[in-house]
Amino acid sequence: MDLSGIISISGKPGLFKVVAQSKNNIIVESLIDNKRIPAYSTDRISALEDISIYTYEEDVPLKEVYTSLATKENCGEGPSHKESLNKLSAYLEEILPDYDQDRVYPSDIKKLFQWYNILQKAGLIKLEEEKKEEEPKEEAKKEAPKKKATEKAADKKPAAKKPAAKKETTKKAAPKKASKKEDKEKK
Repeated sequence: MDLSGIISISGKPGLFKVVAQSKNNIIVESLIDNKRIPAYSTDRISALEDISIYTYEEDVPLKEVYTSLATKENCGEGPSHKESLNKLSAYLEEILPDYDQDRVYPSDIKKLFQWYNILQKAGLIKLEEEKKEEEPKEEAKKEAPKKKATEKAADKKPAAKKPAAKKETTKKAAPKKASKKEDKEKK
């Protein structure tokens, strides 16, 4: 699940995807109706990847909360934000048992489920990509030591050739200068 480029703008309903940037504003596209609008620097903009939920131990990023919600719902639609607060709070306790009930406000809980459903309808809730991304990283870690050993050997050989190449270029440049001076003297 990739939340980069997804933002919330205070005072405007729904979530937005950053499409382009200009000198004085950014162009965003609504995930609800795909309309593009400008967002100015005076707007209060929050990136979803920077938002986290308070818990009693440490803050949990929104991405992790949505991943556990998507796992529970099998990437399907979650509970509606219009349901009773008691139902939503109980559901949040199931997916994040140690969330701080004093610091997470009822409006935050409703917004959490509303945003999840918007992302799900836009097709941005996917769990399979994360598994596929982790496998290449593990393979790259295994191949990295092999590359480093060959790079070390390669680094030693060019190091000996580089100083020789520098000397040759300085020697070649000197005769050219001398020949230009001789040409001037002859005239």
